Parts: sequence; structure tokens; C-alpha cells
Amino acid sequence: MTERPVIGLLMDYQEMGDFSSRPHYALRCSYFDAVWQAGGLPTAIPYLDEAWNDYLGFCQGLILPGGFYPFPASLYGETPITDEPVHPRYAFERELAKRSMDMDKPTLGICAGMQVIASTMGATIYRDVRNELPTIIDHLNERPAEEPAHDVTIKEGTQLHKVLGTVALQVNTAHKEALKTFPDTLTISAIAEDGVIEGIEIPSRRFCLGVQWHPELFAATSSPHRKLFDALVSAARA
Repeated sequence: MTERPVIGLLMDYQEMGDFSSRPHYALRCSYFDAVWQAGGLPTAIPYLDEAWNDYLGFCQGLILPGGFYPFPASLYGETPITDEPVHPRYAFERELAKRSMDMDKPTLGICAGMQVIASTMGATIYRDVRNELPTIIDHLNERPAEEPAHDVTIKEGTQLHKVLGTVALQVNTAHKEALKTFPDTLTISAIAEDGVIEGIEIPSRRFCLGVQWHPELFAATSSPHRKLFDALVSAARA
């Protein structure tokens, strides 16, 4: 038996693509590498509704990764669309996030994963921050995702602040959506220079953090970003 805590990584989904013209799961290697380097044992989670209890019983921690896929209209604060098709990933992920939080399972949401955690708590989302907010930052294509693109301010006293050990951080960026409204049960832990929310946490849970950037792409270095995975694995061991 391994002494490494098992960290479940929700797979992303593509209807078709370069890998296959048929539906398939996909996820960048950097997520798995980051968990392993932090001392965890990464394992992939596909969308099998019948396996809820098995997944959450087997995994000591969970990562909801980034991804480009459509959310339902209601998450954007719009009138729900009758018979609106729900993307396969969101249909599974929203329930996985809810069950994980109900079990107080250590969870890290990254980019879209952060948005799902927040929406599970009742938050709404901007469809495109470049069109809906006065910003000069191109949050989607400012720079390649392997390079820092802008600064964020970390709120003192938050769990994110304790994990990263800093109040200022350079982050990469690869998103067009962002949080719009949020409930009091959600703590905002990081904000970009233009006011875009870059970090969240649920204080009623022992470890449930979300970041808008992609720390997995910096986890191979000695940067503070790696501490997010260290903290998740540490919480999963507890």
C-alpha cells in the first residue's frame, strides 16, 4: 500500500479532436506531475455516475481542473433555457463538487474548476470579462500560459495567504469567464489588478480553495504556486 494520499483528477472531455474523432477524456500531464511532486498519488476520474461513492471513498483529495466548455445560462445570471443541453463535464462536475464539499473532502479548483466550486455555492459568472468589465488585461491570451501575465493581490488572513506565504503573486492567465456575484459563504482570497476575482475559498471547509490561474504549469519550479499542491496533499493526509 502506498503512503501517498490518492488525489482524484477530474478528466476534461472532448466530443472530438486530434486524439480521436469519437468522445474521449483528456487532461494535461502537468496536473498529474504536480500532484506526484507534492507527494500525492494522482488518479483520473471519468464521468461514471454509478461510481460516486467509490470515487470519493477511494480519493483522499480532489482537483477540479481547467477546461473550456459551456456552462448553463443560469450560471451567467440569465434566464434558464428550456431543454438547454448540459455539457457532459458540467453535468458530472457540479455533482462531484457538491458531494466532495458535503464530505469535507480537500478540494482544489483550478480555472473552470474554481468557477464550478463558486457556482455550487450560488455564485454567477461573467461570460467574457474583456467585454463585460473595464479591463486592459486580456485574461485569455495575455501571454502563453507557461509565462506570468499579471499580478494578483492575496488577502491577508485567508487560507490562500497562509498556503502561499505572500500577499502578491505573478500568475499566468487563460480564461475569459470570471466570477460576477458570490454569496457570503464564499471568501474572496485573491484579486487581479483590474478587480477580476482570482482566488476563492470556503471557510466552513477544512480545505476547499479555488484559483483562476494555472499553478500546475509552474509546479515543477520552486515558485509559490507549488505550495498549492503541497497544501492539498497535506490536507488529504490529515
